[in-house]
Amino acid sequence: MHQRELTPEELQRYREDGVVLVKNAVDPVWVDKLLAFGKQQLSNPSKLANDARPGAQENRLFTDRYLWRNNDLIYQFIRDSGCARIAAQAMQSCTARFYFDHLLVKKVNTSTPTPWHQDVPYWPFRGKQIASIWLALTPVSVNGSAPEFVRGSHQTEQFYLPEAFGSSGAKVNSWTGKGEGIPCPDIEADRSAYDIVGFDDMEPGDAVVFSAWTLHGAPGNQSATQDRFAISTRWLGDDAIWDPRPGTDPSVNPAEVRVPPGQHPLDNAIFPEFYRAPAA
Repeated sequence: MHQRELTPEELQRYREDGVVLVKNAVDPVWVDKLLAFGKQQLSNPSKLANDARPGAQENRLFTDRYLWRNNDLIYQFIRDSGCARIAAQAMQSCTARFYFDHLLVKKVNTSTPTPWHQDVPYWPFRGKQIASIWLALTPVSVNGSAPEFVRGSHQTEQFYLPEAFGSSGAKVNSWTGKGEGIPCPDIEADRSAYDIVGFDDMEPGDAVVFSAWTLHGAPGNQSATQDRFAISTRWLGDDAIWDPRPGTDPSVNPAEVRVPPGQHPLDNAIFPEFYRAPAA
C-alpha cells in the first residue's frame, strides 16, 4: 500500500510550528478498517477505556488506549501504514519507536472539550524527538472537535501539569495533577494572546503531526450529524529516554521495562522499533 513521504515544506512547518497538517497521510484502506474497528470498540472497550456516557448516541466522549497489544489490526496499522516513517521524518530522527495508540471518539453534540495541555508531562519519557500522529477517520472541522495548537509552543522547556480528561477522568486518571510542572495557562480565557492554529477541512486519512511539547486542545463536537473518530499514535525518536518520574501515566509498568531510567527505550517488547532510516 502507498506510504507517504513528507515534503520539505511540511518538514519546515513541523520544525517551526511544532505541528503540521499532512493530507492523505495513509492509504484509504486503513481508514475504512480503523473506522469500522472504532465503532465496534464503543461496545467492546478495553480496561483502559474512558467512557463518559456508555451507550449514548450523542454527548459521549470515549477514548481507548494500548490496543496494539491485543488487536492484530491495530498492530498491523502501526507496523505497515508508514506512520513510523512519517514520525521519524518529522522528528528528524533516524528511528521511530512506538509508544502507544489512542482511539479518540466524540459523538455528535458532545459538549466536553479536550482541555489545553502538553503531552510530554503525561508520559514517562524526556526528549525533544517525541511526537504524535492524529489521524482523522471521519471528516472533521474545528467546530467538530479537530485539535487546535499554539504555534511554536514546542520550543519551550516548560512542563505543564497533566489534568484528567472527561467526566470519568478523576477515577481513570487519578495519577494526573501530580509531579513536575506548573498549571497550563488558561488559553480559552484570552485566545487572542496566543498564536492558535487549527485545521478546518480535515478529511478521512488526513493527519496532524505534532510535537509532544506543543500545547494543544480541542473544543467539543458541535456537529449534530457527524461523529468524530480519530486514532492517535505516539512515537519516540533518537533522543527519547525512559523517565518514569512521579505523576506520569502508569499504563506501562516500570517493572516490565528492561532498561534503566535515563537510557534510551531499547526494549522492543514494549517500545518496538518500527522504522530505521536506511544506511547511507
